[in-house]
Amino acid sequence: MKTLINVTELRERMQAGTRTVLLDVRWTLGGPHGHDPYLRGHIPGAVFVDLETELSGHGKAQQGRHPLPDPAALTQAARGWGINSGDTVVAYDDGGNMAAARLWWLLRDGGFDRVALLDGGLGAWRAAGYPIADGDQRPPAGDVQLASGRMPTIGIGTIKNGATGTEALGNDSVSSASAGLDDVRRWPSSGVLLDARAGERYRGETEPMDPRAGHIPGAVNAPTSANLTADKRFLPPAELAARFAALGVTPSSAVAVYCGSGVTAAHEIAALEIAGIRATLFPGSWSAWSNHPELPVATGPQPAQRQQTGNSQNPAIK
Repeated sequence: MKTLINVTELRERMQAGTRTVLLDVRWTLGGPHGHDPYLRGHIPGAVFVDLETELSGHGKAQQGRHPLPDPAALTQAARGWGINSGDTVVAYDDGGNMAAARLWWLLRDGGFDRVALLDGGLGAWRAAGYPIADGDQRPPAGDVQLASGRMPTIGIGTIKNGATGTEALGNDSVSSASAGLDDVRRWPSSGVLLDARAGERYRGETEPMDPRAGHIPGAVNAPTSANLTADKRFLPPAELAARFAALGVTPSSAVAVYCGSGVTAAHEIAALEIAGIRATLFPGSWSAWSNHPELPVATGPQPAQRQQTGNSQNPAIK
């Protein structure tokens, strides 16, 4: 299934009575809970999804702030959203699909391919003048069964190959996570490692969430906000391809992506897919890397301008 669906296509599906599971994934890092805005107004039939409790696991700090959920827990949640095997799922939020892309990636990783992002999200739906519903939506339980490992990942023990289904070491093991981070450290030597955070966090000028400021040495800054137009739709494929090409990415590149905690990196992976490029996710992202004081950190605007270790006396490195 294609990565995006527009509001006109979705409206036509709904009017034709074509079964579509709509999932509302409103979430803001450090902001108010998305359920209250959902209750006040959402696309008719949409079910609210809680990113913190349903799209994230709960591990140790060294695994990052939003570890991948256990497949059994994700399956249970997805059934609660009403997903059956063979359904078509459309996910959206009100922030350019920055949060909804996490759900898109997780379902794809679980082997459920009939999932798309609503381009422009709730804002595009409202702008088109389409109806809005309020209150909660509680569908009958679905029967979907999700696995894991269908999307490539790095940094959780060993590289998990989405094509072959090769398993990583246990996600609950801090020692295996540390071992997997060696693969992340080596990635820039043979591929392109994209840092999807805002420029000021990449440069190490500020770090509001995690123990140390800066970026993984060799990573190239590619903020997710640059994937979108002013009205929070994805850029056209050719423009996205040109954007990533300017960052050193080609269709043949080995590309991996991280962000702060593995949420908005999924948005970057969706943008890369729209551009015709398959990319690997580092789920723990900066929140995992920065919790390992033995790992190097770079600061400044360039991929490897200056490296520091956890023992650095530089006040910008925590």
